Order: sequence, then structure tokens, then C-alpha cells
Amino acid sequence: MSSEPVKELETFPNPAPKRDYHIHMEIPEFTCLCPKTGQPDFATLILDYIPDNQCIELKNLKLYIWSFRNEAVFHEAVTNHILDELVTVLKPRYIRLTAKFYVRGGIFTNVIAEHRKIGWQPQPVIVLEQFDLQSNIR
Repeated sequence: MSSEPVKELETFPNPAPKRDYHIHMEIPEFTCLCPKTGQPDFATLILDYIPDNQCIELKNLKLYIWSFRNEAVFHEAVTNHILDELVTVLKPRYIRLTAKFYVRGGIFTNVIAEHRKIGWQPQPVIVLEQFDLQSNIR
């Protein structure tokens, strides 16, 4: 596989398609350009998804993210564009992309976009009790 930026996303078969499980990724080196000034914008992308039949291939995702380095694009547009492309190739049960842009002009910008497969409902959240082994106190 090349180490040049790519615009196509690659997937592989979900090894456990019968189970809902959460994949969490943090991508701290996202860059693009401000469409107004041409200056670089930096962000940490946080990707959370529950796969259906496909999972995203990590090296390819890195090269895909890298492809935005020289693109002039607004924060809101690039976040939604990346999410739309991930939804197209993954067709996940659920996916959320959080883009945490670093300060520019005294303002931090966070853009959160999500998608839920029609008809999919999350499993109920299970909260386990905390148990203190030292004192046997719950």
C-alpha cells in the first residue's frame, strides 16, 4: 500500500456482525486550509461507530484523512463530507464524527455529525456497580 494521500476509503468484513460493538478512534493530526485566509486549520477527529457488515481499514483511513491537508474547506463542510463518505462505504448501524478544531482567532470550534441506520436501535446501557475491593463497600 502506498503512503500517498488517497480519496477512496477501504473496508474489510466485520469479524462479529451479529454483535453491536463500539469502535472508537482518535485522529489527532487532521489538517485542512481555511477557505478565507488559506492558513492551516488543525483538528483532532474522534470517530465512534457501531459497524454492520464492514469496518474501516486503518492505514487507508490515515491516508484518506491526510488527503485534506491542502484543501480549503470550512470546518462544518469537511466534517459532514467525511461522515457522508464513511456512511457510504461502511453503511454502519451508527456513526458519529466529532471534529475538535484548535483555536483560531480566540475561538475553538467543535463540529459533531452523526448517522443512525434506519430501524437500528441501540442496546440498553448497562451500568455495572463499582465495588471497592479494599473495604468490601459498594
